[in-house]
Amino acid sequence: MKKIAVIGLGNISERHRGNLRRIFPDAKIYSMSASGRNPTSNVSNCDFLIPNIETLVKENVDMAIVASPATYHAEHSIPLIKAGIPILIEKPLAASIEDAEKILKISRDYITPVAVGYCLRYLPSAQRVKEIIEAQELGELYNVFIDVGQYLPDWRPTKNYQESVSASVELGGGALLELSHELDYAQWILGNLTPKNSILRSSEELSLKVEDLADICAITENGAVVNIHLDFLQRNTHRKCSFVGSKGRLEWNLIKNKICFFDKKGMKVLYSDSNWDKNQMYINMINDFVNKIESKNNRCINLENAVNTVRLIDCIKSITNQ
Repeated sequence: MKKIAVIGLGNISERHRGNLRRIFPDAKIYSMSASGRNPTSNVSNCDFLIPNIETLVKENVDMAIVASPATYHAEHSIPLIKAGIPILIEKPLAASIEDAEKILKISRDYITPVAVGYCLRYLPSAQRVKEIIEAQELGELYNVFIDVGQYLPDWRPTKNYQESVSASVELGGGALLELSHELDYAQWILGNLTPKNSILRSSEELSLKVEDLADICAITENGAVVNIHLDFLQRNTHRKCSFVGSKGRLEWNLIKNKICFFDKKGMKVLYSDSNWDKNQMYINMINDFVNKIESKNNRCINLENAVNTVRLIDCIKSITNQ
């Protein structure tokens, strides 16, 4: 890789640029503001600032990461796909099912490598959980409980949370889109979900115009009941998932990167590595995408899977009880 671009100037873009510099120290890194504004401060790990997507296409970079707000993903991705520039699109694929399907349709007309950045799939414990469920080590699966909460004002301490992408209707904010990692891995591990009920709320605490609490009840194709809770309010960051089956219960702590199994004999630790650097997920994701570009074995998240996540979100919104 000699020339790489990152679209967007937010926190995740900064992480990607730093990792690209680490992986490809001799590459030229191009940056572009999602809104076209001129940054008022220096952009870290950036060699060239590009004013717009048309100029970026002319640079003919070897690869691009689209890390702009979700409502801009179609606008930024489609010209790159048409130009044959491989792109890794940050999650979610788009803020609407219409944009998601538009990106998918264009990608099918071209041979440009495209993937979507759901980094939790690169968490080592996630791979182990998927293996356990697919091998039916829990027997018949009855229930799944997915729970994630993070206090939004703590996400970006140097910025007013009410001005962040997460808080903006126009930029694709809200708990469903911003915490869609859980919806992605749920369908990755369990297969397609059919939501039966959802409650989306906006608390008085944060005074947002988007939902900061989401509770969903869904059913797997095999009849297991899946309860999903997402929020922007928990002061102590929480990210766990548990599976209840006929042979026992599996407890997965995503923050501690730990899996425990419980049955009548007691508790057994199946996986634990709390010292694992979470940034490695992002590095592994980029390296995996490079494998895809080079037609090597990879486990990149394809557009069909990513569209299914946006479709699930669309369905959840359509059945919500406010």
